[in-house]
Amino acid sequence: MSQKMRASDHRPPSPHESTIRASKGSARGYFLAGKSMTWIPIGASIFASNMGAPLFIGLSGTAAASGIGGMIFEWHAIPFILLLAWGFVPIFTASGVIFTMPEYLKKRYGGSRLRVYLSVLSILIYVITKISVEMYAGAVFVQQLLGWNMYVSGIILVSFSAVFTMTGGLTAVIFTDTLQTLVLTIGASILFIMSIIEIGGYNALETKYMAAIPTSTLGNSTCGYPREDSFSLLRDPVNSDYPWPGTLIFNIPSDVWFWCSDQIMVQRSLSAKNMSHAKAGSILAGYLKILPYFLFIVPGMVARVLYTDEVACVDPTVCECVCENPAGCSNLAYPLLVLRILGPGLRGLMLAALFAAVMSTLTSVFNSASSIVTMDLWTRVRRHAREWELLVVGRVTVVVLVGLSIIWIPIMQTTQGNELWKYWQGMISAIAPPWAVVFIMGMFWKRTTEPAAFFGMVAGQLLGFTRLIMSFIITEPPCGRPDDRPYFLKIHFLYVAAMETAVSVTVMIAVSLFTTPRDSRKLHRVTWWTRHDDTMPHDSDDEESGDNDVDRPDGVYTADCHNGSVDEAVAPMYKNAKWKSWLAMFCGLQKQPSTNLSREERLAIQKKLTSIKEKKTKRNILDINAAILLVITTFVIGFFR
Repeated sequence: MSQKMRASDHRPPSPHESTIRASKGSARGYFLAGKSMTWIPIGASIFASNMGAPLFIGLSGTAAASGIGGMIFEWHAIPFILLLAWGFVPIFTASGVIFTMPEYLKKRYGGSRLRVYLSVLSILIYVITKISVEMYAGAVFVQQLLGWNMYVSGIILVSFSAVFTMTGGLTAVIFTDTLQTLVLTIGASILFIMSIIEIGGYNALETKYMAAIPTSTLGNSTCGYPREDSFSLLRDPVNSDYPWPGTLIFNIPSDVWFWCSDQIMVQRSLSAKNMSHAKAGSILAGYLKILPYFLFIVPGMVARVLYTDEVACVDPTVCECVCENPAGCSNLAYPLLVLRILGPGLRGLMLAALFAAVMSTLTSVFNSASSIVTMDLWTRVRRHAREWELLVVGRVTVVVLVGLSIIWIPIMQTTQGNELWKYWQGMISAIAPPWAVVFIMGMFWKRTTEPAAFFGMVAGQLLGFTRLIMSFIITEPPCGRPDDRPYFLKIHFLYVAAMETAVSVTVMIAVSLFTTPRDSRKLHRVTWWTRHDDTMPHDSDDEESGDNDVDRPDGVYTADCHNGSVDEAVAPMYKNAKWKSWLAMFCGLQKQPSTNLSREERLAIQKKLTSIKEKKTKRNILDINAAILLVITTFVIGFFR
């Protein structure tokens, strides 16, 4: 498979393909890497974008606190990484060259409120579930290794990642992710091997883990004791931290959102040069997702064995002294392991791996968030914004997101308790299911209408946001204390996610049946059933067609951050002011002749960009590889059940 793909990659590009491969200073080049990515960078970037500090800190922390249960979220994700390439990307691609997920919803449903609502919601989600979590987790790591102040550590990490994103665009993000995946995997693998040796081998892990009880416990309670189901992946449906109906069934909408309709993951697949590379990239990412068990789960459990009184502390006074968090210190599992097992050289390698992980996720989030703000919000205010303006707005967006995330960190630190992983999964479950329903219903049921999608999403998320706000106000009591919270807060977040899904689906079906269905001419190539239609979707007055003009195939406006251009009308503004010249150099707004294409050339480019055709041999090979991966995933989950 790889040899055939590489052979085709070395042929000279046609004039049309050269035009498609836009510079990092054009909108398509900056936000979609010119749609020229191959499968290895795509797969590595999908993996690295998810393998940030929350897995170093969060997944290893939940392993130290409660065993292997948190790993189900990683292995459960593999089928949905494949669904992204086999089910969602063909529709996104066929519908036209789109930059963002809200842009697709505009094509599918029409109108503007759904697109605007989802754009604003996306930014909110990025701040509270991605950027701030990444900053906090990375800061915990750096604080332990270098002794820096937590907030200083977080600000330095996020600022460095923001500058990298602003100057490079998606092309730089993806290629750097590939290198960072290698560094991350090597560093974490070395720690895995050394940690296992430290406790006398993998076979000794279960016995020693179950005996890892802190010296200071809370009276006759079980606080501080390892869970009886610590080595079980599929846990009791009522009295467990990760009930199996929730992790296997009710978590499906959240996985659909995260892997199939979230801007960060979809943007990587949309940058693929063709469907075969998008699918191969998902297969590679799926195989890589098996690794976190060895890279994070096992080391987290080893840390509990070696540093029981610190990692597994339950006495609030002791925990306050250890990690300044009276709720618990399980988040320290991985940093302590790195600090105390590895020598100075390897410790430096792991610090590099941490920075690689943080940068991989943050650069991905920043690029995707700036795409949404620029293409879905700014172009509504400035319908005829030129290319250089879109690029500047995208970079300014990154700066604003950094500020908002810094503000959110204290709130997150208070509400996440002693397990960052649970905070992360709980936040996703409170927000994602209605979003996923909107995409699923829109793609697979042509009768779904725009009012149904909008009110169905709002109804489901009202339930989720209610639970979320209540959890901020009334936090879960520490272990050993009575839980006097309202019953609604005692329901597991995965079961609340199921309620959100049910409410959204019910409202969407009911409203769709009582509202006028969409004109079939507007559904060309935007659903699973119409993805192979010969004609593009018909735009009418309710489509606000001006919104779709920001992506100009004619290439009139280009601005490369390294060797790019800005159109003739804009160039004079940079001649007489030093700060403007500096801004132009930083953002790549340099004067260069523009290029105009004929109508035939534009149509050829559009055909190339919206093609979902594959060679039969490649398609069959990829299908077989995907089936093998699914069998392996099923076996692994069954083995650790």
